[in-house]
Amino acid sequence: MDAATNLSRPIIEALYTEALVLADDVRAVFALGTKEPSLSDNTMVRLALSTEGLKTTTRMMHLLAWLLNQRAYFSGEMTENQVRNHGALPPDRPSDQAQIDLLEPETRALIAETEALHQRIARLDQAWRQQFDLGSPVRAFQDRIGREFAQIDRPAKIRQLGPRQI
Repeated sequence: MDAATNLSRPIIEALYTEALVLADDVRAVFALGTKEPSLSDNTMVRLALSTEGLKTTTRMMHLLAWLLNQRAYFSGEMTENQVRNHGALPPDRPSDQAQIDLLEPETRALIAETEALHQRIARLDQAWRQQFDLGSPVRAFQDRIGREFAQIDRPAKIRQLGPRQI
């Protein structure tokens, strides 16, 4: 995949529509506040549903925020620099397989779908950001200085060489 050349407004709009539909499904499944848990509900299942629900809704909010930033960029409301500096997609928090196994198959499938969407969008974000990883001369010089200082034992060299020979 080429870096920024494959990221276009139609791709972002299609992903945004997909994410909105998925977010609505997530809300419907994990809206625990709308019903009282019954006494027959297994405590571990309720805990798994709550924990994985939080991870899943957070994942969806991160995806929607990233997509909204991209939409703002393509609409001219954000600059490329603003998106680059403030619009990175946060890394995903993987689901706990032991908790996933406690959930219903439909819920597991929904969680897997959100994880797959996050992986797709993370690849797009990474490809788009790679165009900025070319590095500046200043950054290269700073990295070189950092490597040099990391390789020497500074206190020993200072004592052995004296102040003017460093």
